Amino acid sequence: MDTWQHHAERLASQVTDPDSRWLAPVARVARHELVPRWWERDKTGGWQLRDGATDHEAWMRAAYADRSLIIRVGSLHADDAKPGDRPEGLPTSSATLPSLVVRMLRHGRLGPGLSFLDLGTGAGGLTAYACHRLGDQHVTSVDVDSYLTNAAGARLATMGLHPEFVTADVTDHLPGAYERIVSTVGLPAGRGLAPVVGALMPGGRIATTLGRTCLIITGWKHGDGDVIGQVERDMAGFMLTRSGDDFPPALAELFALARDAGGEETTTGGYPVVDLDNAWELRSMLEVTTPGVELAYEQRDRTRTAYMVHPDGSWARASADGANPPEVHQGGPQRLWTALERIRDRLNAEGLLPLLGARVRITPDGVCHLSRGNWHATMGAQ
Repeated sequence: MDTWQHHAERLASQVTDPDSRWLAPVARVARHELVPRWWERDKTGGWQLRDGATDHEAWMRAAYADRSLIIRVGSLHADDAKPGDRPEGLPTSSATLPSLVVRMLRHGRLGPGLSFLDLGTGAGGLTAYACHRLGDQHVTSVDVDSYLTNAAGARLATMGLHPEFVTADVTDHLPGAYERIVSTVGLPAGRGLAPVVGALMPGGRIATTLGRTCLIITGWKHGDGDVIGQVERDMAGFMLTRSGDDFPPALAELFALARDAGGEETTTGGYPVVDLDNAWELRSMLEVTTPGVELAYEQRDRTRTAYMVHPDGSWARASADGANPPEVHQGGPQRLWTALERIRDRLNAEGLLPLLGARVRITPDGVCHLSRGNWHATMGAQ
């Protein structure tokens, strides 16, 4: 038996249960062949290229660990990089950690003979697992990046797997119709979600996250075109912190303003500074109540600073020593830190937020209607 198979079997035992129908697919996929090169942060915080062919043991450790491997930073794919390249920016594609892939597949309720769409090809790992479980003739994988679909297609072909690969911007148009859809990218509620809802067949099921949230939404499509389901009591962190050139120029300018400006309002905050990208429920609720906010966070010694900006020109900066009350500066038409503190007030008063377990109705226009008890919210309405 090849060395990689020992590693794959060990990984499968870690990320699935002994009686899981996903154990054998994970154990049969040569994940290292899907990620021959990848990016890692070095001690300075910069990106360093790793090449599996030059260090076989490190390659096996990385490929068969339950971790995500970054394969693209900004516009530079690791396959195309030179050894001395040091790209700046944030990850734009990865091989998702296998335990999360398996969780999303379970949420999708896949079964024999069902047509399946993997939305967000990445390195092709989820596609490979689905091929082993369903048969490659039932599997389609789509990504906006033609290099990713071509590379994954070629690598899966060497494993004897031949699913269909499609290059498309699914927020604009998604060809075909599918009985099951699993997305490992955060889809935007509203107009950008509508093509995906349209591609789901009546009676079909979708499992996805929503953009700028960590909410996993699942649901079944009814004959009237609505998808009815729930927010799972599970979360997925597909969103990554973005900064600098990864933001559109207007937001980059707003972040620069948020770092230095005095603002129209200066107050003392009621709660410690929090890194919202690692406070998943708070981040998700902020997107529900104040959609479109982008975030940044930094810590220098004991000083913690959070930044919030919005495309309408609003911005906020909160900075404090440790867990002390922060000094808050805000500007623009909305008071973003105030919106966050209202959410934290609710969490303090009620002990939980109403998101997890909420009922969901997604209409054909992609608008998401959430409800739990007396609480109601809408995401994606124009």
